[in-house]
Amino acid sequence: MSLAKKISALVLILLSFPLLAWLTIDRWIIYLPGLMIDFTSPTGPNQPVVWQQGPEGPRTSQQPNIVLIVADDLGWNDISFYGGGVANGTVPTPNIDNIARQGVALSQGMSSSAVCAPSRAALLTGRYATRFGFEFTPLPNGMADITARLDRQIEADYRRSLISHLGQPGVYQNDFSSMGMPQSEQTIADLLKAQDYKTIHIGKWHLGSTNGSEPTGQGFDESLNLAGLLYLPVDHPDAVNARQDFDPIDKFFWSVARYSMNFNEGARFAAEGYLTDYLTREAITAIEKNKNQPFFLYLAHWAPHSPLQALKSDYDALDHIENHTERVYAAMIKALDRGVGQVTDALRENGLEDNTIVIFTSDNGGAHYLGLPDINQPYRGWKTTFFGGGIRVPFFIKWPDVIEPGTEFLPFTHHTDVLPTLAYAAGAALPDDRVIDGVNLIPFITQEVAGDPHDALFWRSGHYQVVIADGWKLQRAQRPDKVWLFNLQNDPTEQFEVSSQNPEKLAELTSLLDQHNAELPDPMWPSVVEMPVSIDKPLGRTEYPDDEHIYWPN
Repeated sequence: MSLAKKISALVLILLSFPLLAWLTIDRWIIYLPGLMIDFTSPTGPNQPVVWQQGPEGPRTSQQPNIVLIVADDLGWNDISFYGGGVANGTVPTPNIDNIARQGVALSQGMSSSAVCAPSRAALLTGRYATRFGFEFTPLPNGMADITARLDRQIEADYRRSLISHLGQPGVYQNDFSSMGMPQSEQTIADLLKAQDYKTIHIGKWHLGSTNGSEPTGQGFDESLNLAGLLYLPVDHPDAVNARQDFDPIDKFFWSVARYSMNFNEGARFAAEGYLTDYLTREAITAIEKNKNQPFFLYLAHWAPHSPLQALKSDYDALDHIENHTERVYAAMIKALDRGVGQVTDALRENGLEDNTIVIFTSDNGGAHYLGLPDINQPYRGWKTTFFGGGIRVPFFIKWPDVIEPGTEFLPFTHHTDVLPTLAYAAGAALPDDRVIDGVNLIPFITQEVAGDPHDALFWRSGHYQVVIADGWKLQRAQRPDKVWLFNLQNDPTEQFEVSSQNPEKLAELTSLLDQHNAELPDPMWPSVVEMPVSIDKPLGRTEYPDDEHIYWPN
């Protein structure tokens, strides 16, 4: 080989190193956040949770116990109460349904947001989370950048891309641990603790882990917190996994997911057994420990949020479902319903059923990125949209001797109503130094007070904003630059956009929305990414340029 050829070959090799390094980094950077977690906060072996023992003597207080059960990303059509259910109704949810049958079904119950963390912040405070700047969901470190990279790698005939705002002036991703609910907010746990309730959190939190935003800084005496994303280790013999390779979020979750818990903000440790069953068992133990005193149990299940993992025995019991992803998802719903039944059974077995309020709801609707088409039927849209599929949620309250079994309440209700309702039940005064957006629902449910609880309800995530008032619903967004006006009395599933036919109503609701926005502070952290969501198709289906869609800012 001539000297010139040798030099050329050497130059080519040297020039290839940056390219090879870039390709390697781009391929493996997805695993870096999980490895950093393992390095800075490793997950140890399971350790038994030692709940504080309540009083041994007979109970003297007549205050009702309170059990608030919140599912994660549960679709309207995932339960069988309204005649549907996952897999064409072949996987019934009798235990969840029974809470409604033994109490009230709030049939136009609305979540506070179309994504988890702002919804939970509003649920626990009785205030729109936008009132204190908790507008966007805290994203794990690296998620915005990595999901944008993964999105570019997915091949499809037509696909709208994620819009990343990172690198723009003033836009940065905060550290995940620093993004939390201000300790100055007063939660349900704060109010009930002041009324001598024992306050317990089990499961998901996602409202911060530093500077007083952690559960024990927000009014909870004890907290068993979800510190990972897995229901079982990935290769566990009892785990059946379903991955969605068309979804960058799913790919990110599987890369960083760990099988972890922590107790009272301590070190991380492995759960024991299938996560949904584990959280249920711990909830039952906490009930038994505190049966002789009034308690508030916030049981925040992770199910059926992705990554999708089913218990093999539940999966095997549903062999009539042909689609693997749907079968895994249905098995997760089956475990969730079983857990709800076991908790309500524990209340009865400990003599607490007649003096316990049980509330069941979901933080928002089912997610489009699972690729399952029917989980929010008959409503359009998904988690991350303010169409009905994103914010209409199962919302049931059971209170023996106060709420007539089998009641259906049709006016619009909202997650912010939970705090005032429970404050009333416990004899607690509402904070008088801040706006409380929710109302006590009991006088309305029992018909002591006529009319609707709310004159108007509002939602906001950046440029995407919504108001419901007087049976009408206005949605507006900048991407796409569009408004949607619906008459919900005639069109509850939002099929017919009527803004051009109703300019006066459009102007009226626009004014309401503008007035509400003028009351709100800036977000505590910026939106770093916008995700395109087709209103009528789950992710993984063929998309076309004229498909109706929104870009969800977060």
